Amino acid sequence: VTVHLTRHHGLGNVFLVALVDEVPEDAPERARQVCDPVTGIGADGLIIGTPAALASEASPTFALFNRDGSQAEMSGNGLRCFGQAVARANGVTDLEFVVATDTGPRRVSVLGGPTDPEVSATVDLGPAFPGPELEGPPIDLGGPDHGRLATVDVGNPHLVVEVVDPEAVDLAVVGPALEARFTPEGCNVHLVAVVDRSSLLLRPWERGVGLTEACGTGACAAAYAAHSWGLVDPVVEVIMPGGRATVSVGDTLRLTGPATFIDEHEVDGG
Repeated sequence: VTVHLTRHHGLGNVFLVALVDEVPEDAPERARQVCDPVTGIGADGLIIGTPAALASEASPTFALFNRDGSQAEMSGNGLRCFGQAVARANGVTDLEFVVATDTGPRRVSVLGGPTDPEVSATVDLGPAFPGPELEGPPIDLGGPDHGRLATVDVGNPHLVVEVVDPEAVDLAVVGPALEARFTPEGCNVHLVAVVDRSSLLLRPWERGVGLTEACGTGACAAAYAAHSWGLVDPVVEVIMPGGRATVSVGDTLRLTGPATFIDEHEVDGG
């Protein structure tokens, strides 16, 4: 039996998507295999959506496994890519549907057709909540000072650190050190700088992955934190290494950005 995978990216955050009828028990191992850039196909994560076809009577489900095999509760970029994969598989233009995730139902809207290489997708990620407590000594960024800190839960946990220049910090060193402060679950770590009332700079470190080009839920967490600090307006453009996404902060957080089809693969599903 072969499994059809489509590969997509949301602002450089790469996902393989499998639309199948049930999540296999060995999904973590399969994620490690196919996400490996040398021995597999190469991606930041494997998304498994069920059922394979979009049926009106049941919400599709979304499960995301990181490159290291760990399961992630939520991914804004991943949900946008999932939306594109569902639209392609079902031949639907301008699709809107509700998907069941580990953190509850989430609404996904896709603007574009099934053959468009890039579509615009919006995900309603639900409300934000205070994240896990940061305990221990003051954080050390290896030289540069930091401003405010916030932990934010948008279905997954984030530490948002305000800095003057995100590029001045060695996030490959600081990221894992800060992530390790949140044991055993870990935490995503983001350096954020306010550009003006309507834009932020963001560098993400994602647990289970490492440095990434973009993090959709991280963009939402950063916008929510900066808005709560009174630094930005409710609609914010978040500029990440991989590109730009727009976040609307309200009763819920809405993330809008591109989803881009890369290629497709057949792998052994035995």
